[in-house]
Order: sequence, then structure tokens, then C-alpha cells
Amino acid sequence: MVRASHEIRTAYLKFFEARGHAVRPSAPLVPRDDPSLLFTVAGMVQFKPLYSTPPDQLPFKRATTVQKCLRANDLESVGRTLRHHTFFEMLGNFSFGDYFKREAIEYAWEFVKSELGLDTERVWISVYEQDDEARAMWREIAGVPAARIVGLGKKDNFWGPAGETGACGPSSELYFDTGAANGCGKSDCAVGCDCDRYIEFWNLVFPQFDQQKDGTLVPLAHPGIDTGMGLERTAFIAQGARDNFHSDLFWPVIARLQELSGLEYERDAATRLAMNAVADHVRALVFTLSEGIYPSNEGRGYVLRRILRRASGKLRGLGIHDPFLYRLVDTIVEVMGPHYAELAPTAPRVASLIEAEEQRFLATLETGMARFEDALGAARGRGDAVPGKDVFTLYDTYGFPPELTAEMARDRGKLEFIVTAREKKEWVAAD
Repeated sequence: MVRASHEIRTAYLKFFEARGHAVRPSAPLVPRDDPSLLFTVAGMVQFKPLYSTPPDQLPFKRATTVQKCLRANDLESVGRTLRHHTFFEMLGNFSFGDYFKREAIEYAWEFVKSELGLDTERVWISVYEQDDEARAMWREIAGVPAARIVGLGKKDNFWGPAGETGACGPSSELYFDTGAANGCGKSDCAVGCDCDRYIEFWNLVFPQFDQQKDGTLVPLAHPGIDTGMGLERTAFIAQGARDNFHSDLFWPVIARLQELSGLEYERDAATRLAMNAVADHVRALVFTLSEGIYPSNEGRGYVLRRILRRASGKLRGLGIHDPFLYRLVDTIVEVMGPHYAELAPTAPRVASLIEAEEQRFLATLETGMARFEDALGAARGRGDAVPGKDVFTLYDTYGFPPELTAEMARDRGKLEFIVTAREKKEWVAAD
């Protein structure tokens, strides 16, 4: 059975290639010809046009990929949960008007059993609450008992589109029960809970609509399949690791961080969370910078700057006050380079860019932290609320992204930030 992350990638591509899927390379992190997306957020992004292409004009009807993805919508959760990452890899198999639900379910269950060798008694299934067809297929094809098939609403089991328009449809997800020790302890904890007990690792989307700009759902003439298996989650499950960060994708980076810093990961919960976030964020920086995306104050560059400064802030909390992130680049390349050959040639430039950005931020960080402490002190005298003008000063003068300021305040005392609509408008004008 496959266990190592590189084995899972290889086994996945070979499995679907043997079943008639064209093996396609990962698309870049910046989507081609899709201004509705800052980054590639899913494997299907590069294939969006194919779902509405007539069958006789398709270059292929089945495809499989290992796709580089980047998401920053839940940045403050990265490092705290098993489920959130900025950069991650999505393994996918796709059908463009060829096969549909039955085959997608058959393939997924066969791969879980024959390639991953997971304990199927710990695998749970969710379906869109109105999709009785998928529910019946899981029972018929995989023999999953009704008690382990859960119907969820549109928020959980209706996916897409990626961006404002494109293919979308109901979905069915595979979850792995990691055990009660990882749960929230609530009596109603179940699939769909936000805790870390039931981990969704593979999403089977059944694209059967084309969403228009006005939100209208037009039925696709040829429904397809779009699946996404998160490599980070799958590796941790297959390896029986403690969590994503103890898998072979992250632990070498954390081990190097311990070695260079002299700090122990298990020192306390705060240290663990900080090191998790740093390991994640450095991976995101290496991959984005290697593609020529640079930190700046707008668009994609602003996302990168937020990621880097959040990581730098986490390091400061560990007592590290000098540029440090760049020293982890070589380890990222060692771990990821065998599959992504483009990383090694760009590593020196990437390390230099990260170091320079760290130096710029650290140059104002100490002064900015003094202003931050003053703002917190004043807030405690007026109901733990920090006015938006203080947040803007920290951003405009000291380079603290508002999200970083808010997160640091939450870590210190769960303070609120009061930002008026007028102040938000002023921020935009100042930018």
C-alpha cells in the first residue's frame, strides 16, 4: 500500500492513466485567462472551458493531475487545524461529458481500498441532501452502510464554480474518522463538524450546471466529473501520522526549524501552532516566488505579503528577531523538488527575495510593536475595542496588515477592532 507522499502522487496518476485519463501537468498558481481568480484554487480551474466544449472538439475526455493550489481565505486558521493550508496539492480526476457519478464513485472506492489501503470502516460519506442517487450508489457500489452516509446542505455539498462563472454541481465527500481524541467532545459531533475528528480528504463533484454571471444555473449538455483529493490530508491519514504537520510533507521543515532555532516543537501549544504556520507559509512563499509572483501592496502580491508577515510575526513570538524564513527554503526544495523540478533552479533567488522582504518588515516591526502595545493598553480602558484609525496607522506607517494586527490582538486578549465605513473608505483612498 502507498504511504509516502511521492508514492501517493505516482499511484494516483498511474491509477487513472490506466483507466483512460490523460495525465496533464499542474497549471501555474496564477490562472491563465481567468481574471475572476487571484490564484489557482482547485484542480478543475485549468479545465473550466472544457465542461462546456462540444464533445467532438475536446482534446481529451478524461484527465488526471496533481495541481498546485493556493488559498488565503482562512489564513488565521492555518496551523491551528488539520484542515487549513495556504499552499496545498490537489490530486484530481476529471471527465468532460464522458463518465458521471457511478464511475466516479467506483474509481474513488477502488483507490481508497486497493492503493491507499485505508480502514474502510473509518471512512464516512457525505452527499448533497437532495442527491438520493449518489446516496444509493454508495450503498450499492461500495457497500457503505446508511448510518455512515450523511446528507448535508448546499454550503457543504454543492461545489463551485471556481470564480464567478463556470461548471458547478452537487458533490459527495469522503471523510476519515481520526478518532474521538481529535474531536470537540460535543454530543452532536459528526461529519460536517468544524473540529478535527472527521477529516474530509476527497471531494467528488458532479458538474451538471454552468453558472452565468447573474447566478443562473444552466444545465450542462454533457455533465462531467471534477474530483479533488488533498495530498496533505491523504498523506497524514495513510501514514497514520498525528496530523498533517507530522506527515512527510511538513515534518522535515519543522525539524529543520527546530534545528536552526534551538527551540523544541513540543515546548508548548503556542510553539507548536507557530511552527505549523511557519512551515505552511514558507511552502506557499517558495512556490509563488518561484513563479515570479512577488510581495506588494495589492492583489496577489498583497496576499504574499500577508503570508510572509504572518509567518514573521509567529517567529517573533518564538523569540526570533532576525530574518529566518529564507533559511528554510532549501528544505522545502529537498522535500518538494523531486516532483517540482522548477524549484531547485529558482531557490537562490527565492531565498534572497524572502530575506529582503523579511528585513524590510523587521526594520519597522519593533517600533510598530510599541505602537501596537500602546493601542492595546488604551483599548483595555474603553471596553477592549481598538479604533480603526489605530489599525490603519499600524498598516500605513509600520506595515502591519490589518488581518495580522487583528490576529495578534486576538492572541493577546480577544480584543475587538472597531472600523467604521468611513475609515475603510479612507484606507482604500490612502492605498
